[in-house]
Amino acid sequence: MILLFILVLLAALWIGNLPKQKVVGTPHSSQITENHVEQEHFRKWIRPGDTVRIGGYFNFIDSLVVAYDSVTEYPLSEHLLVRSNPWIIETLANTDYYRMIERDSFVYDQKQLIVLRPTDSIAIPTMADAVRTIDTINKTHIDINIPEFTLRIYSDTNLLYTFPIRVGQNRKRYLKMGDRITDLRTKTGIGQIVDYRRYPVFYNPVDGKRFYLTKRDDNRTTLMPQIPWVETEINGVRNGQLIHPTTNPKSLGKAYSNGCIGTREADAWFVYYHASIGTPVTIRYDLKVKDSVGNEKILTDVYQRFRSKP
Repeated sequence: MILLFILVLLAALWIGNLPKQKVVGTPHSSQITENHVEQEHFRKWIRPGDTVRIGGYFNFIDSLVVAYDSVTEYPLSEHLLVRSNPWIIETLANTDYYRMIERDSFVYDQKQLIVLRPTDSIAIPTMADAVRTIDTINKTHIDINIPEFTLRIYSDTNLLYTFPIRVGQNRKRYLKMGDRITDLRTKTGIGQIVDYRRYPVFYNPVDGKRFYLTKRDDNRTTLMPQIPWVETEINGVRNGQLIHPTTNPKSLGKAYSNGCIGTREADAWFVYYHASIGTPVTIRYDLKVKDSVGNEKILTDVYQRFRSKP
């Protein structure tokens, strides 16, 4: 009898330690399916359940956040979710027109490119994972040096990414959209990320006309891509100075824009997902910098700020 009791007790303990299945509600069961759900302290893995293209990507991610925010112990956000699945950023970056061209693939409508497939697995982070990622997000800051034509992303003192950029032209010009003569030079100062434009609408600031097409550096014409723009507030002022992709990367490394900071299409996705609302931004004008081996060099004074007087 004692042996039988011990066997029954061991069996009960073994059954009690089996992973418990948990049903999690989703907004669109045909689009989001639970692939693997373990105990609360393990990651949850889900599959899209359908093909997700860039044109529907943000709607899908938003629905995913809404579905799982109510069952996580922390506030789930788009940036937290995607930063916990960095392969998604890489996938988005690979839709860059020029990366596709390198793979002998001409893309007229970037919004039709596939981001997620039904068999992909997306991790809903655990509490421990979320705490680590949120801490990294809170320590992230963006540094831009105008004459260096460089944007850097840091987490605390750790350099994460370095991207080439273009900056505003060194002149003043009448812009129809502002209906005034505007100084096109990119403004310096300290500020933060205050907003996004996930579905940007394209206007020529000079004549105010909306446009839908762009001529690429290879002289081919495509539809404008759907890549989010990031809005900055510098020195407490929202002056319309955005960080956004350019469809003409030959203009990088130049004072070329109407004041905004331009990046490659691929880099714009990394900037967006490392620029949560409130992320600190510094835009500076430093001519003295150090090269990759630590030697000091003097940059070209693109805005002629330190031009010697005759």
